[in-house]
Amino acid sequence: MSPPLDIEVPDSLVASYTGNGGEAERAWIARLPDLAAELLGRWGLERDGGVGSGEAALVLPVRRADGARAALKLQMPRAETAAALIGLRAWNGDGIVRLLDHDPESGAVLLERLDGSRTLTSVEDDDVAMSTLAALMARLHSVPAPEGLRGLGDVARDMLASVPAAGAALADPTDRRRLHGWASTVAELVREPGDRMLHWDLHYDNVLAAEREPWLAIDPEPLVGDPGFDLWPALDTGWEELRSAGTAHRVVRRRFDLLTERLDLDRRRAAGWTLARLLQNTLWDIEDGRTAIDPSQTAVAEALLPHL
Repeated sequence: MSPPLDIEVPDSLVASYTGNGGEAERAWIARLPDLAAELLGRWGLERDGGVGSGEAALVLPVRRADGARAALKLQMPRAETAAALIGLRAWNGDGIVRLLDHDPESGAVLLERLDGSRTLTSVEDDDVAMSTLAALMARLHSVPAPEGLRGLGDVARDMLASVPAAGAALADPTDRRRLHGWASTVAELVREPGDRMLHWDLHYDNVLAAEREPWLAIDPEPLVGDPGFDLWPALDTGWEELRSAGTAHRVVRRRFDLLTERLDLDRRRAAGWTLARLLQNTLWDIEDGRTAIDPSQTAVAEALLPHL
């Protein structure tokens, strides 16, 4: 087997760790090339393509000793990476990328190789694409949630506790009323947060073409809760294009109806948990210094009004 090539970490990944991170993040990104080389040697892997990355992870296409194609994914160990590992083990490739190996110390995982150049966004018919996503989501939700994952009830209660201070940071009284209205809806739901294992970030770009099946999900951030809390990323897929075309409300409603039908969800409850996602997104925006609700959040809420 040939020795591993020099591994250059993409500038965008370096920036994501050093721009907003602390000493631990800077140390991890500095060690990343050595860590990748170490794992290539330990697992008997050979580089098989260029370096890829997302906002938080480095991905190396590789071949195993038997010639099988795989992908080595390295990400700084955090609560999210631990949850993803729990989820991948529990799903065991059912509707999602298969976990082949992992390194407990570094959090690195070896995954089956999917076609990163072809996402569900490439399907022109939105109903077909959303039906495909809904079928994958139904399979993911059907697997019993294992121990060790955070529950939606805790997440929702933390959100509600943050609302008073967050509302005060919003400049527009209409935005403040909207935020408190979303919080009221969440408060009505929080006593029954659900018990299904959620992907938490399933949208078109997180569904890749595969050999084992036509399409498989990637990049889960598992959480235990109500399936309605899993819908927003799919509803929001391609938002800028929808907004530019003036079809956002119509498409969001159509997607919502299709998802709730395929997943057999109560639409009023699913709409309420979708508002919880809008509340969560807005609270994060306020933490980042924003003083107004993002128009895309408002537009999704307006599209769901018939179901509330």
